[in-house]
Amino acid sequence: MPISAEPLEAMPATAKLSWQERFDVKWLVVGVCVVFVVFLAAVPLFFLLWQSFFTPQTSAKAAEFTLQNYVTAYGSSETLKLFFNSVQFAIGTSVFAFTLGTFLAWLNERTNTPFKALFFALSIIPLIIPGILFTVAWILLGSPKIGIVNLLLQSWFGTDYVFFNVYSMWGMIWVDGLHYSPMAFLLMTAAFRSMDPSLEESAMMSGASMFQIVTRITLKLVMPAIFATVLILFVRSIESFEVPALLGLPVGIQVFTSSIYQAIHQYPSQIGLASSYAVTLLLITTIGVYYQSKLSNQGSKYSTMTGKGFRPRAIDLGPWRWVAAGFCICYFLLIVAAPFLVLLWSSFQKFYSVPSMAALQNLTLDPYRFILSYPTLTKSVVNSLLLSIGSATIIMLVTSVICWIVVKTKTPGRWLLDNIASLPMVFPGLVLGLSIMIFYLNFDIGIYGTIWIMFIAYITRFLPYGLRYNTTTMLQIHKELEESAAMSGASWFTMFRRIILPLMKPGLVAGWIYIVIVSIRELSTSILLYSPGTEVVSIVIWELWENGQYVELSALGVMFILALFFLVLLAQAMGKKFGVKEE
Repeated sequence: MPISAEPLEAMPATAKLSWQERFDVKWLVVGVCVVFVVFLAAVPLFFLLWQSFFTPQTSAKAAEFTLQNYVTAYGSSETLKLFFNSVQFAIGTSVFAFTLGTFLAWLNERTNTPFKALFFALSIIPLIIPGILFTVAWILLGSPKIGIVNLLLQSWFGTDYVFFNVYSMWGMIWVDGLHYSPMAFLLMTAAFRSMDPSLEESAMMSGASMFQIVTRITLKLVMPAIFATVLILFVRSIESFEVPALLGLPVGIQVFTSSIYQAIHQYPSQIGLASSYAVTLLLITTIGVYYQSKLSNQGSKYSTMTGKGFRPRAIDLGPWRWVAAGFCICYFLLIVAAPFLVLLWSSFQKFYSVPSMAALQNLTLDPYRFILSYPTLTKSVVNSLLLSIGSATIIMLVTSVICWIVVKTKTPGRWLLDNIASLPMVFPGLVLGLSIMIFYLNFDIGIYGTIWIMFIAYITRFLPYGLRYNTTTMLQIHKELEESAAMSGASWFTMFRRIILPLMKPGLVAGWIYIVIVSIRELSTSILLYSPGTEVVSIVIWELWENGQYVELSALGVMFILALFFLVLLAQAMGKKFGVKEE
């Protein structure tokens, strides 16, 4: 019997699909993003550990396996001193910043202190001031020889006594603590704002004093926020580079970050020794981040805000409210007005001199003319913009896919992907720069010494921040929206592009704005990776400081701070336009 040929249309659908039709772009996008994140987060850690066991390579001798780096780093009494200095600096900074920031947050949220809205707005300004500029400003204010504070007090009291020495451990703690106190203020403000004051009111009606209410009720109710804030400040302090480098190194006070920097800049470069120091610093930050994340999951037992009867009410300070307002004004002068004004004054001088009637005769615009004609200024500004905008864009897009995998799928091991993507958070900026430098020195693919290696470093460093912004937004998107799109015949890529991303727009824009602002003033990661032609603005500031060009540095600093301030205003306008709302 002859075999009849069936029409093509009658054959099973799978039999006529080409490989292009069977291919799902979802797996390509997901796979690329996963490989990209794992590569960025895990590879630097491996090569940092690997390099710590090798001698430096020179033109005459190849690198050799050794334990000498660890013997040198941890086999002397100097190491104990280094560890003590690092911990003392981090603990002192975190406690000082926390105490100051928490007290201001309590005044702002729980009391009737006048002008609270103004103080809240002013407290955010220091967050946009780069650490190197804040440190330089306090050198001009608190140096034993040229510091305005010392010279004024010495003139008033007719003495040569040094009242405030910024080149000391306590000076380092003072400067770094002031710089990080706005972070503590914002974190504790959120905790005080969400706390039901009914327990405080009950205690007040029972005759408790203000001190008893604050210490026995208010602070205990926000205990998880207290621990989390202190840990965040400790981790940020232990990885601080600008303050130890500018204030500690000149007087021989070394911490891990400054020791790593010095080891790299020896000849031959002691990369293995720097890596061994970095391992300890990495362990300290890892422990801090671990306990920080653990505490954030244990705050529910301290919850006091409910849907019934919650009414925030300020505590009446009586006449003391004006004392509180005066304290806030002094704080604003210390962290905003004084640092900016001393930079502004210095930027109009031919040579730095303290404010006086005689110095008023020497005002000039020469430092600004010098900076505007500086050979690398235009290139550094372009590099800063390209790195910040480019890294923020890629981070937010890639982490949106990673968050979809972690939040919206049942993929086995997705928790591991979340942890790997968060791994760069435990890398101090200097250690991350060192790790990336080591990797691309050993695997030369043509990007070492170019702007691309800094681009990779920026993406790696700020990847966890984009992940956190996108995770919060992704959790608010219901699964039924994806299911409806699938039932309508939409592909995964169409669904993700036309439904998920538009709904994530507020979080995407907020995270993008934050990463642009923090990356445009980044120094610690860039300091080990830049080369001629790839400088960013923070590197130009660093080079001016090392060259002793203080008035020119001040001029660039004033211009940089004003530019960042207008960038923040522009970012706020963008946020309002694209749906980032203030709650």
